[in-house]
Amino acid sequence: MNRIRGAIGIDLGGTGIKSALVGADGSVRHFRTTPTEASLGRDALLAKLYDIIEEHRRTAEQEGMQLLGIGIGTAGSVDRSGTVSYATEHLPGWTGTPLRQLLEQESGLPVTVMNDVHAIALGEQWKGAAQAIPDFACVAIGTGIGGCIVKGGTIEGGDDGYAGAFGHHIVAMGGLPCTCGNRGCWENYASVTGLKNLMRKHEAPDSWVQDPRELFAAARGGDARSLDLIGQYSEVIAIGLANLAHILNCRRFLLAGAITAQGDFLLDRIGEHLRRIVMPVYWGDGILLHAAVLGEHAGVVGAASSVAGMRN
Repeated sequence: MNRIRGAIGIDLGGTGIKSALVGADGSVRHFRTTPTEASLGRDALLAKLYDIIEEHRRTAEQEGMQLLGIGIGTAGSVDRSGTVSYATEHLPGWTGTPLRQLLEQESGLPVTVMNDVHAIALGEQWKGAAQAIPDFACVAIGTGIGGCIVKGGTIEGGDDGYAGAFGHHIVAMGGLPCTCGNRGCWENYASVTGLKNLMRKHEAPDSWVQDPRELFAAARGGDARSLDLIGQYSEVIAIGLANLAHILNCRRFLLAGAITAQGDFLLDRIGEHLRRIVMPVYWGDGILLHAAVLGEHAGVVGAASSVAGMRN
């Protein structure tokens, strides 16, 4: 009897490490989230990854799964050798980590390493909202904003593999300071962090909402102040997407991250602004916004899908 083929998929973020066994059919088994505890430093984080891999490896053996390898998506920029060439202080000491080499030495399995948003895009392209869309730009809106360009079903990484840092294109000269060292980056305004900043800026003594979820709930209920803020926020998102449409000549966007939980309530408002500000020649047959559907599984599915033999 043939053994089930699969891989270990890992999605490493600044606060949590998502991991699972992913079957060659895209099924997710034994999904778990482990606190990153990044403040403990690089060596502690590597040790945690080794433990996670070993636990999934034991489970795969118990279930008779043939492990084809390990796929990991990590926050930060990853070069073509699988080294983390740059990471912010959300992952202290992570810059320069030869992650592929270290994990292969520890596990004895083939390892693929990529940026975490690249993994999300691959997951959605394989088993999610982008299955029938060979060309699209993925924009992940969360604490910050990450991105990825997919052409013909494969990631376009640019000269060094770093293409897609959409959150750091500048939309406000001399604007808010960013963690990257510049000012006025799009993610300062269009991320969930940007939305929180917008809410604080307009906070009244009789504050009616405390966090973005309450803001959206109030807006859905017809509250005028909440609807006005959502309108401002959706316009800021649309401005960045319009820039990308003009630069990339792209008409298909996959939106991922925490904000996509708002569904059409937010996407329709973004779309209205896009129609107004995108030049007609770039509008073509219409710019379509697709919301990611795999949720917290997207990164582990996409990372695992990059392992040789998983998509055959």
